[in-house]
This record gives sequence, C-alpha cells and structure tokens, in this order.
Amino acid sequence: MTTATPVRTRFAPSPTGFLHLGGARTALYSWAYARHFGGTFVLRIEDTDLERSTPEAVQAILDGMKWLGLEHDEGPFYQMQRMDRYREVVAQMLNDGTAYHCYSSPEEVQAMRDRATAAGEKPRYDGTWRPEEGKVLPPVPADRKPVVRFKNPLDGEVTWNDVVKGTITIANKELDDLVIARPDGTPTYNFCVAVDDWDMRITHVLRGDDHVNNTPRQINILRAIGAKLPEYGHLPMILGPDGQKLSKRHGAVSVMEYPAQGFLPEAMLNYLARLGWSHGDDEIFSMEQFAEWFNLESLTASPAQFNNEKLAWLNNHWIKQADNARLAELVKPRMAEAGAVFDGAPDLPVVLALLKDRTNTTNELADAAMLFYRAPQPDAALVAQHVTDAVKPALAAFAERIATVEWTKEAIAAMIKEVLAAHGLKMPQLAMPLRLAVAGQLQTPAIDAVLQLFGRDTVAARVAKFL
Repeated sequence: MTTATPVRTRFAPSPTGFLHLGGARTALYSWAYARHFGGTFVLRIEDTDLERSTPEAVQAILDGMKWLGLEHDEGPFYQMQRMDRYREVVAQMLNDGTAYHCYSSPEEVQAMRDRATAAGEKPRYDGTWRPEEGKVLPPVPADRKPVVRFKNPLDGEVTWNDVVKGTITIANKELDDLVIARPDGTPTYNFCVAVDDWDMRITHVLRGDDHVNNTPRQINILRAIGAKLPEYGHLPMILGPDGQKLSKRHGAVSVMEYPAQGFLPEAMLNYLARLGWSHGDDEIFSMEQFAEWFNLESLTASPAQFNNEKLAWLNNHWIKQADNARLAELVKPRMAEAGAVFDGAPDLPVVLALLKDRTNTTNELADAAMLFYRAPQPDAALVAQHVTDAVKPALAAFAERIATVEWTKEAIAAMIKEVLAAHGLKMPQLAMPLRLAVAGQLQTPAIDAVLQLFGRDTVAARVAKFL
C-alpha cells in the first residue's frame, strides 16, 4: 500500500487516570502506522476536562509512553494551551453561520429532552435558538450568557468507511446541535478534537470504538470549517479472560503496573500488537518488524481477550533475549530490598545468564538469584533427610578435593562423578546435600554450574561449616 499524502497519526489521551492497556494499544498502532510510512506520530493531551484532568495523570501517560518506547515526533500538545485558537474558530463559525448563540438554560434543555422522551423520540435539544430563514427567535434574556451551538445539518447522513468496522452511516436527524463553547467561552471536547485534527493535519485517526458516536459529530464540524477528513478506525475493546470488559479485577490494567511486576516493554508491545492485529501465525517479533508489517487491513473488528499466561510466555522469551547487564540493573533494586549482599558474591550478570531461561518475570529472576547473595539457612528437617550416614563420607571426600580441582564447570562435574563412583552413590544423593550446604535450598540449576559460580573459597567454607 502506498499513500500520496504524508501519513500523520496521533495518540490523544485524556489525562483523567493512568495509561491503560487499551490506550497503549491505540498508541502502538498509531505509532506503527506512522513508522510504516515514514510519517509523523503526534502526541496530544486532551485536558479540557478541568474537573478530572490532573498533572499526575499527565505524567502517568508520559511515563507509560516512555517505558514502552513509543516516541512521538511532535508534541505533546495540550488543548488548554490552545484556547485562543479554539475561540478564533468559534468566532469564524459564528460569522459564517455554521454556529449560533443559544440562550436556553440547562433546565430548559432538560425539559426539551424530557418532552422528546415522553413522545417516544430521541432526547435532544429542540433548536429553539437555531436561526433559520423567516424564523423569529425568542427575546434574549438579559441575565444569561449563551452557549455556542454547532448548526448540524438537519437532513442527510454521515457515512465513513471505517478501516476496522467497515462502512458506518449515521442519520443527521440522530444528532442534535451540540454545544461547542460553554457560557464562559471554553470549548467542548468534540469541537476541540476536530480543530486539532485539522490544524495538526492528521490523516488517520485510530481510537477505541467508544468514540464511534463522536465521529459523525466531528466529521460534520470538519466539513463546516472546510477541513479535509482523516480516515477513521475504531478498535474493539480488550476483554478480560472471562469475556467481560478488562478492569482492575483482572489484575493490572495500568501500563506502569507491569514494569513493577517484572515485565519488559518489548514483551508488552509484542503482546499488545497481537490483540487486534495479526500477520499470519507470527507470534514473536520486534517493534522494527512490527512497523514493517503493520497495515490497517489486518486489524480485526472483534474484541480481543487478554491472557496473562500468554503475556508471561512472551516475557520469558524477551528475558532470554535480553542483555544480562540490563537485566542486572532491573533486578538489583528488588534484590537489595530483600537483603542481598553483593560484595564478594558472583558477578550478577553471569548469575542471571544461568537463571533467566527459567523465569517469566524479572521479579522471579531477582528472587531466583537471591540464592547467590545471602547466607544459606537450610531447613533442619531437610538436612536430616538428605545428609545420611551413607552420604557423609562422600561429602567429606568432596570437601578434600575442592582445594585442588580445576575450578571450571567441567572439572567440578568430573570430580563429583569420581566421588559418587568411589562411594557407590547416585547424583541426587550428593547433589542435594551440596545444594543445602552451599545454597540453603534443594532447587537450583545444575550443581556444577552453581558451585562454579559461587567460587572455590565460598564453596569450601560452606561445605566445611556444614560438615
């Protein structure tokens, strides 16, 4: 697919809470489409809801975008900093006759809606102050500031080819004359969005399907101000494993809860990419590959179900691919909090290289690595169970040979086999006591690899103390 007009996409969250997974997926798709065509990805903060918008929520959105690595090319633009521009467009629309002052009070508008409902019609503003040729308007109340309403077309339909849902048609009679500026002059949501998309030359609007009802209103405003229409695509919601709308009861839904739980951004991006889009049977891919493959034709119209096990599986893959020094930076704070002592202990990146294949999160990796960074405290019952009279001579022989064996994984493994053969034992009979002596637990990776990492002096001291 090629496009003549430079592609410009946008992510435009309202800062009324954290960046949730649905918003992150919208941002990802918009970012990928811009990257696919070498276009521009715009970040816009729609902060006109003064009662609910907070600086903390703005920061949470910016933090989430930064963690995911979804870098914007322009912005962030803040709607509250564009008030002069909105007022300029409102004034032009009033001058052009595509908007008008309405002096109906909120109580009067509610009464209009109640009458429409009682008549079996859709509740709506009845157009009392809408100027029409030959129409006599009511006297202007002296003590009331007006709102500004958009003069929505009375007849016809709004139709657009939604890139996700297909053709959507809404009759204009379903849409009343919406308020575009409040009595104090502040503009309303749908109006600001339309002006922003026009000014920012947005060519493709990808957003959640909770915005479908806003689209015909925005299209009519864009047509009234002479703007070129973007293409629209409305993404289905993400459902929880139970088929209900994803919510807090399904676990973390704020993007920034996932790094705290030990997930890598590349795993989250990889997973979100597949929640509503596919490329054959491909499950694992980088963001560079995703941007190269991404197209609108492969977006699915049906809701996707969030699956924590699938995300964990992907996270395990990306942990195995990750640089060990990077993983060390991620796990070290958690380990330090748990009392890890790093002085004189094995090199952390080397330890993580041994352990990372078995872990689904960096938190699991940190917990697994603790065996190398704390003193062993074996359970007395386990010691009694595994350190039998038959095993003690083999342990003593092992302790003698520690001093002279070459300290490599292969040489340690060979020495253990020799001790086992000399005492007529099988591997678990010696490996279990050695694990208890050196690591304080029965579950570890291969014993030769563990001993080699601990170092000759530490192993000798711990086995001697154990004996």
